[in-house]
Amino acid sequence: MPFADLGLSDELLKAVHEAGYSEPTPIQAQAIPSVLMMRDIIGVAQTGTGKTASFVLPMIDILSAGRARARMPRSLILEPTRELADQVAQNFEKYAKYTKLSTALLIGGVSMGDQVKALEKGVDVLIATPGRLMDLFERGNILLTGCSLLVIDEADRMLDMGFIPDIENICTKLPASRQTLLFSATMPPPIKKLADRFLSNPKLIEVARPATTNTNITQKLVLVDERKKRDVLRGLLRQEGVDSAIIFCNRKTMVRELNKSLQRHGFRSGEIHGDIDQSARIAELEKFKSGQINILVASDVAARGLDIKGVSHVFNFDAPWHPDDYVHRIGRTGRAGATGTAFTFVTKSDAEAIENIEKLIGTKIERLKLDGARDENRAEPAEETAPESGDSRRRGRERGKPADRSSSRKKTEASEPVEQARPAPRVDDRRDASQPSQRYDRPAHAPRQRQEDDGPDDGWNGPMPHFLSVKLGD
Repeated sequence: MPFADLGLSDELLKAVHEAGYSEPTPIQAQAIPSVLMMRDIIGVAQTGTGKTASFVLPMIDILSAGRARARMPRSLILEPTRELADQVAQNFEKYAKYTKLSTALLIGGVSMGDQVKALEKGVDVLIATPGRLMDLFERGNILLTGCSLLVIDEADRMLDMGFIPDIENICTKLPASRQTLLFSATMPPPIKKLADRFLSNPKLIEVARPATTNTNITQKLVLVDERKKRDVLRGLLRQEGVDSAIIFCNRKTMVRELNKSLQRHGFRSGEIHGDIDQSARIAELEKFKSGQINILVASDVAARGLDIKGVSHVFNFDAPWHPDDYVHRIGRTGRAGATGTAFTFVTKSDAEAIENIEKLIGTKIERLKLDGARDENRAEPAEETAPESGDSRRRGRERGKPADRSSSRKKTEASEPVEQARPAPRVDDRRDASQPSQRYDRPAHAPRQRQEDDGPDDGWNGPMPHFLSVKLGD
């Protein structure tokens, strides 16, 4: 079916053709006609299937008639991260170039004054992250009473980041007679509850079973000892003929350390995570897209929705904490009909995480053993304990072996630092927009922690103690 059969305008079809597309994807073919008929939509499809265009294209035609008013956007698109919001804005620029539609981007990490000026001119399409939108609304810089079309994109990621209460609050400030489109790769119970509350007789469009992985992606588990992960990774990067790769880590600190290690070994790598400001993130992504660097070490801030063409490999240096994140991470490769390969490093402590991933995707992932890999059947060596008796220590001294083994320690410090096994993360360790802040079964009374990546963590999770607020000499 060509795009011309979907009911889009001639100007829009011209822009689509110039962008190099001739036939819609399954989610686009089913969603676009229903959106043009002003139906509420629930779209469920795996990552890389073209969900963005399935709401951007019909929105352009719907909004082409009408005029924007100051501080009153005509439509609103909610995105969980700055990168996704910026990507949607680029899609509007590409497809709406033959119209007079105006857009504004409300995200953290950039000047709020410039965003207020854009709102005062009047915008047809407002693309925002929930945190920045609520900040401007509470300051009186924006009114949502004129918004007739709402899009909630990547709803399951919104849930992970703790934005559902914000979305509920935003929905109550919009007109009740609006059109609402909700798109998600998975449909956990809280998202279903959100849809039941705020959508009116929605049409469910499901082009793939929730949480399925792309059949164009070859998946492999690499059984590896924690101390050998970097060695094994470098070997795979050299042996696999990697054109471009994204390497995912669970923590920001590991992203930084791994990127520095790869650069020391001559790889053209960069990094992206929640502690990097917006301009630096965009610069790193542009380097990766242009080929200036071909390896991007990232936290889960890059796992959702980013459409970067030509990614041949994905490496999960750390097995993801939540199984849904596995689906989104490996979905950065094998896009638009291309093939890709995904390697996931598995240590002894990752057994439960891998079991949950395989249960979610409904398939057994191939195990791969390389040099430096661990043997699942090999018993772990017993921990070495200090001698318990004076005789044992005396025999050690008589053999000329000091109890503190300082020579062995110096030898280790002279070599490149090795990655030590880390304890299970505390809740506070995950307070990063690139990491999920809660599981789906979070009690309703539990305090919500907003996870929008508007800047680095300050490391403080409560009120300032009195002794820190008192000046010296008081």
